[in-house]
Order: sequence, then structure tokens, then C-alpha cells
Amino acid sequence: MKPYFPSAMLLLLIAYLGVQALTGERGLLSGGERDAMLLRREAQLAGILEQRRDLEIRVRYLRTDSLSRDLLEERARAVLGFADPRDYVIRVSAPASEAAPAPRA
Repeated sequence: MKPYFPSAMLLLLIAYLGVQALTGERGLLSGGERDAMLLRREAQLAGILEQRRDLEIRVRYLRTDSLSRDLLEERARAVLGFADPRDYVIRVSAPASEAAPAPRA
């Protein structure tokens, strides 16, 4: 049995590497999962780029050379928590997960 041990170990190593080449994280059979992940990441990137464009426009309007009164008023109200008497204010309660649990007596 001693002369067959290195051959058996080599055979097991080849079998392991073959299985990993087919079914591993970067294997031949996992191409569909990689393509689906790529599509999700591209959609996420598109959303982030759109958000960045929106923020760049808002920053441009807040600069002193092209200050937008409406945007400045909106940001001041949001930061200070004020409302115009003509505004409709809808109060939204915090989600149950963020609310602190009631103490037990």
C-alpha cells in the first residue's frame, strides 16, 4: 500500500482542483451568478452617479455667484426645523425598530 499513497494523494488533489475549477467561486459553472452580480452592481453604480449629479447641481446653486433663493430656503428649513405658515406639515413617527423599547416596571 505504501507505493500507492503518493499516487492516491495526487489523484485526490487533481479531483479537488477539478471540482473547484467547475463549481468554485470563479469556476466555469458560476458565470451566470457573476453576470447577475455585475448587472446589480451596474444598476447600483447608475443610481449613485445620478445621486452625485443631483448633489453637484445642488452645490452649484448654493455657491455665492449663483445662489438659488428657493434651495437656500429649503435647506435652512430642513436644518433648522422651521416651516412656513402656508406649508402643510406631515409628521411621521419613527419606525418601530428605531423607537426605544418601553421600560418594564
